[in-house]
Amino acid sequence: MQEVKLVVSYDDYEDGIRMEKLIKELAAKPEASSLESLVIGDWGQAYENSPDEFMGTLVESAPSFPSLKKLFIGDMGFEECEVSWIIQTNLTPLLGAFPELKSFSVMGSSGLSLEPLQHAKLEELIIICGGLPKDVLSSITHAKLPELRKLELYLGVDNYGFDGSLEDILPLLEKGLFPKLVYLGLKDSEIQDEIAKAAAEAPILDQLEVLDLSQGTLSDEGAEALLASDKIKKLKHLDLSYHYMTNEMISRWNQSGISVDVSDQQQSDEDDWRYPSLTE
Repeated sequence: MQEVKLVVSYDDYEDGIRMEKLIKELAAKPEASSLESLVIGDWGQAYENSPDEFMGTLVESAPSFPSLKKLFIGDMGFEECEVSWIIQTNLTPLLGAFPELKSFSVMGSSGLSLEPLQHAKLEELIIICGGLPKDVLSSITHAKLPELRKLELYLGVDNYGFDGSLEDILPLLEKGLFPKLVYLGLKDSEIQDEIAKAAAEAPILDQLEVLDLSQGTLSDEGAEALLASDKIKKLKHLDLSYHYMTNEMISRWNQSGISVDVSDQQQSDEDDWRYPSLTE
């Protein structure tokens, strides 16, 4: 068994079905021992109920899943629950329960906590949300993740939970915070220009292969700093897709010789408002 996704629909929840029951049923199957990827989708009215309803069961069932390498908590579409409405909780007990985990993904940031954030073998951490609280950013910058190779964060907007500033993000641009990191995604931000300017000459570029500044409000202002950077030229790939750059700037990127994604050009509205991709 490679991957299983568990979902409790609205109607299922109304009928009394709970994620806890689905986890117990899965853990009881012989093939549970070979499960490599577990996706927890909608756990039933996730705008009212947090993973606390089932997390204890998942932690207790961990020995039934000795092969689990990937875990995703909250993979759900907007028709099930808007991302900014998803209620999360402190998910770090899951990291302790699955010491062989390589990839951990989370959707939703309301109530999210990752304190303390530590894992000896985790290689990939992805948080998808409408706004990432600075407390979570602080947990990440103080994390102990010696094997982390990919960090992808949707930073979002203040209306949906982002209460930080560039100062809260800058520690992630320092070299060596995660010695094996080669992919850094600081994306879907309403301050994408500020991040781009800070990242353009950041020490972290000395170890990165891919920098992902996509899905945000990047304009020519931030792009100009990136384009002028010799460190950016050394990346294997730069993702700037979903942006507000002009046609002239896009043309300059296309002629730069850099592996860069400048697709999905956006247009600001008549009041020059720009919006990240993941806003509702």
